[in-house]
Amino acid sequence: MQKIIPGTPDLTDKKIEEISKIFPNVITEKEDDQGNTVKAVDFDLLRQELSKQIVEDDNERYRLDWPGKKRSLLKANTPIDKTLRPVREESVNFDTTENLYIEGDNFEALKILQESYLGKVKMIYIDPPYNTGKDFVYRDNFKKSKAEYEEELDITDEEGGKLVKNTDTNGRFHSDWLSMMYERLLISRDLLRDDGVIFISIDDNEVHNLRKICDEVFGEENFVANFIWRKKTTTSNVKDAQVSSQADYQLCYAKSESFKLKQRVRSSDTRSYPEKDELGRFRLAIIEKKDSGSYKRETMKFKILGHPPRDGKRWQIGETTARELEKKKRFIFDGEKIKLKIYDFEDNDTYSAQPNLLLKHGSSDEGAKEVNDDLFSTSELFDNPKPVKLASFLIEVASNKDSIICDFFSGSSTTAHAVMQLNAEDDGNRKFIMVQIPEETDENSEAYKAGYKTITEIGKERIRRAAKKIEEDYKDELAKRELPLDTGFRVFKVDSTNIEDVARHPSELAQESLLDLVDNVKPDRTPEDLLIEIMLNSGLELSLPIVRKEINYKTVFFVAENSLVACFDKEIDEQLVDEIAKIKPLRVVFRDASFKDDKDRINIENRFKVMLPDAPDNIVNVI
Repeated sequence: MQKIIPGTPDLTDKKIEEISKIFPNVITEKEDDQGNTVKAVDFDLLRQELSKQIVEDDNERYRLDWPGKKRSLLKANTPIDKTLRPVREESVNFDTTENLYIEGDNFEALKILQESYLGKVKMIYIDPPYNTGKDFVYRDNFKKSKAEYEEELDITDEEGGKLVKNTDTNGRFHSDWLSMMYERLLISRDLLRDDGVIFISIDDNEVHNLRKICDEVFGEENFVANFIWRKKTTTSNVKDAQVSSQADYQLCYAKSESFKLKQRVRSSDTRSYPEKDELGRFRLAIIEKKDSGSYKRETMKFKILGHPPRDGKRWQIGETTARELEKKKRFIFDGEKIKLKIYDFEDNDTYSAQPNLLLKHGSSDEGAKEVNDDLFSTSELFDNPKPVKLASFLIEVASNKDSIICDFFSGSSTTAHAVMQLNAEDDGNRKFIMVQIPEETDENSEAYKAGYKTITEIGKERIRRAAKKIEEDYKDELAKRELPLDTGFRVFKVDSTNIEDVARHPSELAQESLLDLVDNVKPDRTPEDLLIEIMLNSGLELSLPIVRKEINYKTVFFVAENSLVACFDKEIDEQLVDEIAKIKPLRVVFRDASFKDDKDRINIENRFKVMLPDAPDNIVNVI
């Protein structure tokens, strides 16, 4: 029974709730007239979200601040004149794959993907730099100089001096790291589906700060868990450390309350389940327990398969359960002990039992072996990559078989490896988006000596080699798939826009205003470069099928059949228009230089209106 409350509803609380869904980072706390802590809107942060200039404010409130925070927020909301250019020669199965590998600064890449992948990514997994207090580390041991990052943030006073000293004792490193993470997390949140989730790998150096900025970006109420992952099983001497850490964290935040972790997951690990019969893989468990003290139970000393428990022992299961398992032939006697078959499908991790502990999901050593030994047959090629087992587990409990998985600190491409292997194991069709800056490897490193000049070269080659190994290891399973396993990937590189002398992002160009542009395409850009930028401008996923056809001696691109049709050749005529119109395209794009003059361009536009009277007015566009 609902209690009727007299008076009109409090619309302020409702409006705050609505604002929190759009801008969770602007929700803070304050005291009301009775001294109670209540939710409130940080109007300065809200103004910053809606402003193209930095908003100054000195009021105290409950929040995490650092030098450069407002600049990062402004940066996250500012358009950039960048695009993605396809690189077919470095791709695998470019025309058929739905996987993406993007080479470039991940902040710029995320900005470029905002329109096409808005609300479409189910899961993000990142392993960012841990900020160990040394020079700014972008990824593992690959560094970006302090000077470069200070220049990017423009942390200077009016005389050009630094506002904070360049030491690791006064928080400067925390500020740089927080700014770097904050602006990327702000954008990544927009990419997530409503039921999406992000996992962030981190250690003790910044986990406390990371939780605070995630509370701002994703909302404190969307914190799921801070999983503790045991990265190694032995301790080691660490210089200047009193305690040798054996664990890292996997911080988990949901996009909204719509996200739910799966309570049970399948396991195909042959090492954990080495035996196999007609029901599947299983392990053998001893079901005895000591029979003394508080554990003593006379009722637990019955016979199983005609054998009582050994001296000083008693069974761990009751007699009723034991008789049911006997009927199912789940026990075996090895000549000494009774053992129980426990199958993978009934013996998987449950969060109700171990809410934060990830004990058997690979180790740092295992991750290094997977890259260095198993795939590249060389030592020390890549430092401390995450193991496939850990990434696979997180992907399985947090996503669906057809989900898009994104990693914008992809490093050696463990996440891509995990996606492909998991798809092979459970007949899934997950797709990955990897993003990595082409950081140069050290000239004295094993990677450089092996011919890999950048991290991206290692990442792309790992995907190729992992794909080959998966296809060999899962040959029988893959033969039974309804859809072929996608082990390819389209390579794109972040670059300046294809449009010459345009100081704004292509997304700012309204479709109707495109017709007013002159021919301003940069001379070194290909038709496929233009097509990709148009797809991004149109909000189309870069994984969509692209077909190139010759029609009336002109090259015509078809994206997702009729979603987008584009031709960048010159001297477009009505015959070509008629052929294109027959497929009823949703949008058509030509190059402005395709027409002799404005008259021809207008005639083509009128021709489409005649051929497709029900089409929208802005069906025809030029670039």
